[in-house]
Amino acid sequence: MQFGLFGGARTKPSTGLEDSQGYESFIDYVVEADRLGFRHLFMVEHHFTGQGQVSSSMTVLAYLAARTRNIRLGTAVVVLPWHNPVLVAEQVATLDLLTGGRVDLGVGKGYRKAEFSGFCIPMDEATERFDEAMEVIRKAWTSEGRFSHHGKRWNYENIVVEPMPLQRPHPPLWLAAGSLDSVRRAAREGYNLLLDQLAQTDQIIRRIALFREECERVGRPYSSDMVATARALQMIHSESEREAAYQTRRRTLSVIGDLARDKLPDRVEDDTAPLLGTPDEVIARVRELEAGGATNLLLVDPNASVANLRAFAREVMPAFRANPAVAAD
Repeated sequence: MQFGLFGGARTKPSTGLEDSQGYESFIDYVVEADRLGFRHLFMVEHHFTGQGQVSSSMTVLAYLAARTRNIRLGTAVVVLPWHNPVLVAEQVATLDLLTGGRVDLGVGKGYRKAEFSGFCIPMDEATERFDEAMEVIRKAWTSEGRFSHHGKRWNYENIVVEPMPLQRPHPPLWLAAGSLDSVRRAAREGYNLLLDQLAQTDQIIRRIALFREECERVGRPYSSDMVATARALQMIHSESEREAAYQTRRRTLSVIGDLARDKLPDRVEDDTAPLLGTPDEVIARVRELEAGGATNLLLVDPNASVANLRAFAREVMPAFRANPAVAAD
């Protein structure tokens, strides 16, 4: 079982965008996660929210590259329809060199109408723009010498992308996927799979099973390390804290829940997505996920708390530890 982080930084106090933390606290949080032995950080990127969320994730990850030693640094996600794919390939390769080969590139085609509207890009073009961008990025990292590309959205003539990434043939590619079709696509096209924090436990288990089946169908070797699942962390230590945790969860869902109403139960008490409860309850929830193939969990901490991270490392991680002990004091 492996644990990592999912989230990002912001420049303004949150009004419910609970996957984002203040810059200073976020940096401290990631540095401590690195010290405690967490494996991944996947950092969110958003635009035009009015909430000060990170819009340039690779810039922040470059700073974190100098502050950390072992934790892998990933994007969650670069929405390719908004970006020049050659510049993305160059930036990711540069970051890969700076991190010593610790980069994961999470990509997606986008889902927020306000962001597409802000960039003046029709949402119905998202898939074709994504597909062409990935074609260019793969070509940039695997071509021998110079190459040209002439497509519908992008044209390049006799270019060579520099530098080349340290990881060969390129950093791992992760696709944010929720629909069954997108899960199958991730398996067919060589992506690892990023699963969201709102999906219920049974939904997560079904998607992982589908991903594994599709990998086997196309002859792609499968490992549970190829799937990462975001889960909100709300650990409590007494029953007096439970209602406050439920209230926090309700506030979070009131903001982000409209993005995925079909995933949510009617009552927050029946919501199996968060790791909410006492350490023993959290361990039980993690064991259920582990049994269903979710062996790589990304924690989303709405409190931006180093203390919560240490408590999780001290009270939950030892129940799943197959590696040498980590410092948790």
